[in-house]
Amino acid sequence: MTISLRRLTDIFLDIVFPPRCVGCGREGGYLCSMCRRSIPLLASPVCVRCGRFVSAQGLCVHCPSEPHAYDGIRSVAKFEGPLRDAIHAFKYEGLSALRGTLGELLAEGWTRFQPPGDVLVPVPLHARRMRERGYNQSLLLARELARHTGIPVLETALVRIRATVPQVGLDIHQRRANVIGAFHVCNDEIRDRAVLLIDDVYTTGATIDACAEALRATGALSIWALTLAYA
Repeated sequence: MTISLRRLTDIFLDIVFPPRCVGCGREGGYLCSMCRRSIPLLASPVCVRCGRFVSAQGLCVHCPSEPHAYDGIRSVAKFEGPLRDAIHAFKYEGLSALRGTLGELLAEGWTRFQPPGDVLVPVPLHARRMRERGYNQSLLLARELARHTGIPVLETALVRIRATVPQVGLDIHQRRANVIGAFHVCNDEIRDRAVLLIDDVYTTGATIDACAEALRATGALSIWALTLAYA
């Protein structure tokens, strides 16, 4: 059995610098069992389309008046507490070692919600952002989910062709304008496939919608999304 260089590096760093929980600081792991149990998981009833909280099963008040290119979104948990700390460390602080723990959480959400999809497509980063960050957190999550579910990942089918400013701090209209035309499907891998988009956080759905528009235009059969968190 082979062990990847990245995995060997993680093991070495864990020995030299014992990991501490990003939520409470306890030594032993990047997300301790206590903090993980405290993560507020999303459960029904949620909007059957966008996954927002609703008081009764059905559509939320927004979806009937908001056209979307995607068929549905599901999120595993609320974007708060230890999960918010973990995603922030994973996304902005280079703590890629969290991919295993967060991937397990994503797989639990997949099992609970069973969103349709015969291929996984990570929301891509622009090449410039990729160089700055060193990895695409959505791709790492997709690979972990593939490991748990056996669903293949199409790593290069969808690309971000236009650099955009960070969505954080933008309102819903600015977010939508920011990502218009930002994504492109560069091959025929997704044609007639049921696509499950993978991302870390769902806020307004603008990025997922822009991805879905590109996928829909090139022949995707259906487009759902699964995210770690719902803000």
